[in-house]
Amino acid sequence: MNEYVGRCFWGSNDEMYIRYHDTEWGYPVDNDIRLFEKVCLEGFQSGLSWLTILRKRENFRTAFDGFDFHKVAQYGPDDVDRLLQDSGIVRHRGKIEATINNAARAIELEKEFGTLAAYFWQFEPSPKDRPQHVTEAEVRKLAQTDMSKAFAKDLKKRGWKFFGPTTAYAFMQAMGLVNDHTEDCFCRQKALDARAKFTPPKPKHG
Repeated sequence: MNEYVGRCFWGSNDEMYIRYHDTEWGYPVDNDIRLFEKVCLEGFQSGLSWLTILRKRENFRTAFDGFDFHKVAQYGPDDVDRLLQDSGIVRHRGKIEATINNAARAIELEKEFGTLAAYFWQFEPSPKDRPQHVTEAEVRKLAQTDMSKAFAKDLKKRGWKFFGPTTAYAFMQAMGLVNDHTEDCFCRQKALDARAKFTPPKPKHG
């Protein structure tokens, strides 16, 4: 029998979820493609469970050219029709069109800041604004923060769609801008160590 390993309350009820929790969630990311993918998938997840999206993630990657935003930004009406017929993804016209729109907006951010990562990591909260001890109760009740509201507001001003404060906070949790692994989770210290070794990219004009 495997020895019990403490995990976050949400990360131990499905093999795919466990793998995602243990190896991805909460670890800092500076790869622009992965960051853009997560923004898009969080938008598709709206109204659904993340596990539903996770199970379809490879299908999404195939359908959207690996979330290369330079390619997705070139999509036209024929691509929208193709995606609406793809049963392997979430077939929601508004979310599909938002993804194409956001790809073009991502290119604008890349031109302004050098990388998407340089833009996104500006919204990492300072350590003094983060709790030192994260409990299950805190994670359950914390759906958005002042920083996630500012993040979503700024992207909305820049023309991004399907990215509100709650989506922004889920993105921040997943991409390591905040560490919401709970105190009893074996990944919390691993995520802290990864963040300590990580140097957030700076905007080219910053």
